[in-house]
Amino acid sequence: MTTPQKPINSGFTAASTTSHVIRGVDLVGKVAIVTGGYSGLGLETVRTFLSAGARVIVPARDLPRAKKALESLPAAEVEEMDLLDPASIDAFAKRFLSSGLPLDILVNSAGIMAVPERTLDARGNELHFATNHLGHFQLTARLWPALKATPGARVVSVSSMGHRFSPVVVDDLNFENRPYIPWEGYGQSKTANILFAVELDARGQADDVRAFSMHPGGISGTGLERNVPVQELIDAGVIDKDGVPQIDPAKDIKSVPMGAATKVWCAVSPQLEGKGGMF
Repeated sequence: MTTPQKPINSGFTAASTTSHVIRGVDLVGKVAIVTGGYSGLGLETVRTFLSAGARVIVPARDLPRAKKALESLPAAEVEEMDLLDPASIDAFAKRFLSSGLPLDILVNSAGIMAVPERTLDARGNELHFATNHLGHFQLTARLWPALKATPGARVVSVSSMGHRFSPVVVDDLNFENRPYIPWEGYGQSKTANILFAVELDARGQADDVRAFSMHPGGISGTGLERNVPVQELIDAGVIDKDGVPQIDPAKDIKSVPMGAATKVWCAVSPQLEGKGGMF
């Protein structure tokens, strides 16, 4: 039996931002990899890590887009990698491992949501599951030698309260024998993120690698919501009828710095030393 999660009184609230969480944290000499680090919450995470002195590497499928998005953060290092291409993941990991760098923080942040039509990747995997889970699973596995060689390394998987939409339907991951429902596709990938963090933490403890998953909140303007009908966003309170993003932390509707604060906290907080496997 596992021990139920218990609040540890972080001192932060739903309205806390990345600036609050990173205050007093020194990441000089630390190395972080952030997938999805050139947009939305990932971009804010990269900015925050750099502000504390970390060396940050951003794997990206679209190199021109990533470099343009990161123009204001010239210290961020952009490397080619496509989460839907196993060979590309292997090549990125091989390059990183050959550098001999430590890997203190891996943030699996890239993701897609509510893809309207059932779509499969080149290997026949449903797109949410392939992007949000399988690609990150492979990336983490390939980078494992660097993680376990770095004392106190952490892996943070960005999940969502959307995990409630679906368990991982092991017998039909790709919606071959059931109707495709976008939110169920997203939901099972987010459940997979949580289960992955639990098992990764259990396996990594002996090597002083801890893993966490987290929910950032409802946030407009990250690009993740591009497939969600406008009326659904209005009904959820994320935007108003004029399309203006709303911020109400008490209702879990946050700004980008608020949403990214939780993943940064998971990655750097000294309060989490000796802990892991939590959502």
